[in-house]
Amino acid sequence: MEAFIQALKAYQEYNPQGWVALYRLLPMWAGIVCCALGLLLLFFGGGRVFRFVAGPLGAVIGLAWTSVIASKLGLTALDPRLPSLVAAVLAVVGFLFPPAIAFLGVGIPLGLIAGQIAGPQDFLLGFAPTVLISGLVGAIAHRIVGAIVSSAVGAWVLVIGALAALYQFVGLVATVANQPWGVIIAAGLFALAGSVYQLAVRPSPEEADKIRAEKERLKLRKAEQKALEKRWGVK
Repeated sequence: MEAFIQALKAYQEYNPQGWVALYRLLPMWAGIVCCALGLLLLFFGGGRVFRFVAGPLGAVIGLAWTSVIASKLGLTALDPRLPSLVAAVLAVVGFLFPPAIAFLGVGIPLGLIAGQIAGPQDFLLGFAPTVLISGLVGAIAHRIVGAIVSSAVGAWVLVIGALAALYQFVGLVATVANQPWGVIIAAGLFALAGSVYQLAVRPSPEEADKIRAEKERLKLRKAEQKALEKRWGVK
């Protein structure tokens, strides 16, 4: 677990090689599971299912970014267990209220970029407003954000899982992994396909409810008609 947490630290900075190297920590069976999970998230991760993405995503946000934000704000004397505590809280929040994770998932990265542009002295002035504004947009459009985020997460889980599953059997995997931008581009294409499918092909939760209700009404009408025909047939 410690090695996995250390590997996640690569996602706190621009480190494509470190992002891809995560696959080396996964055994083959875990890679296969990741492939199946990645496909599920790619095509069905948005909508109501997003809460099952938002929980783990909240935990990752807590582990990866708590220390970064604290250091940017000059809060260096914090308990080292704080990221784990924040991760646990955000995981629960993600399961119970996914729009909150959409708020953080959109707001924090853009806030960090804005704070970096503002500079160390004015980091908070760039960070806080950007988090609030972009986070609110993400929370309001959480279905769109959920579809895109779940597709992006699913695509990355899929490619990392594929590398882990094939690593011991295909020598080409190490060569591919040493070209991280190729892996990132492949994940991006998968994510684009998944986002288009979820937003343009799959019905929204509201539309799915209407379709389901219509099917129930049709089924009820057929049952009533069949009962009526049976009653008249007996007479």
